Amino acid sequence: MDSILNQLGGLVLGAVPTMVLFILLVIAYGLLVRRPLDRVLAERHARTAGAVEQAKGAIAAAEAETSAYEEKLRKARAELFEARERRLKQWAEEREASLGQVRQSAQERVASAREGIERSVSEAKVHIEGASNELSSKILAAVLPAEVSAREVAR
Repeated sequence: MDSILNQLGGLVLGAVPTMVLFILLVIAYGLLVRRPLDRVLAERHARTAGAVEQAKGAIAAAEAETSAYEEKLRKARAELFEARERRLKQWAEEREASLGQVRQSAQERVASAREGIERSVSEAKVHIEGASNELSSKILAAVLPAEVSAREVAR
């Protein structure tokens, strides 16, 4: 067993320089590669995270502007609708006023036409009465002898 321990001690003693070189290589890797790589990755992460935060802020600002624009658009549409409603109401009032004037004018024309017709009727009655008296006297003169007709006319 002593020989095995001697052989193991020789192997360990021969492996010591390899272990020292391996430890130096790990330390050199840590100093030369790992630390700069970690710094670059941290910087890249910071830039990326900053860019992401900046993009989120820009998106939030864009959404706020969009909502403000949509609100202004809604208000503008409401104002246009109200203006249109006022205009339609005004036109309806003007139309009603015009129709009222036309109705009044038509009623006045109808009234004047009725008065004219009533005057014509009364003139026609007067004319017919005069013509009927004249015609009746002519008929009496033609039918009855002259003496009778003179007595009748006198009555």
